[in-house]
Amino acid sequence: MFHVYVLYSNSRNVYYIGYTGDDLSERLRKHNSNHRGFTGKSEDWKIVYTEAYPTKKEASERERKIKSWKSRKKVQVLVNSALTHTDL
Repeated sequence: MFHVYVLYSNSRNVYYIGYTGDDLSERLRKHNSNHRGFTGKSEDWKIVYTEAYPTKKEASERERKIKSWKSRKKVQVLVNSALTHTDL
């Protein structure tokens, strides 16, 4: 199983979109570790949205689709739609 995920850093007030075939909690731990790269600049990343896909290709395509939006508002709508559904 592969996962597309959206992370949010409260200290930077920014979203990050990625995908992984690994365990999501381990991937989050890596994002929150001190490393080079976009997510290495803060240690307060939280998973705020996920989608599961059976293949790497599908997950990769969905990640690229979300990133192509280049719109914080659209990402927020996506994240908020998940929050609304989990509150039911």
